[in-house]
Amino acid sequence: MGPDTTDEQLMLAFKAGDARAFATLVSRHRGPVYNFILRFVGQRQRAEDVLQETWLKVVRSSSDYQPKARFTTWVFTIARNLCVDSARKESYRQTDSLDAPVGEDEGRALGETVSDDAGTAPDRSAYNAGLRPTLEKAIAALPDEQREVFLLREYHGVGFKEIAEVTGVNENTVKSRMRYALEGLRKRLESAGVDGELMEGRTVA
Repeated sequence: MGPDTTDEQLMLAFKAGDARAFATLVSRHRGPVYNFILRFVGQRQRAEDVLQETWLKVVRSSSDYQPKARFTTWVFTIARNLCVDSARKESYRQTDSLDAPVGEDEGRALGETVSDDAGTAPDRSAYNAGLRPTLEKAIAALPDEQREVFLLREYHGVGFKEIAEVTGVNENTVKSRMRYALEGLRKRLESAGVDGELMEGRTVA
């Protein structure tokens, strides 16, 4: 199978017993899925655990896989549900904030360690050492249902229809959550001394 092989074809090949197909899927999507999880749970160790659980669930569910939706929609649904479960389990614990030093990157904020290799972040032209942590903290402060929509849409380019499938709500609700997320981010950025222009031009049409 070559680089033009679709994700869905790779998943079907893995279902048929081709382990190399699974390795290719992980190589293609590990970064974006990890970034989504990390921004959702806000803690690196938990994110790594959820990422591992995500791929384990992909393996365990492979025998039942049917290409009814895009593979990315399917895997983000798995990751999102595991993030929600993890958040519930950890709700009574004190977790690291996005501006807490972490691991080998001590002295750097967690928000500064997140890669956007495959993202379509709206602030890419202005991402710098000063602004990035501010935006990451603003995103982390959003309610979960708004944050997940914003991340899937702006960082991973997932369409509203697919986001509706991932989150299990209708498309109008997804668009409403996106509007609230944009407004919330604009207010938080302005309160932090940023003029909020990063959110200008974002659309929920």
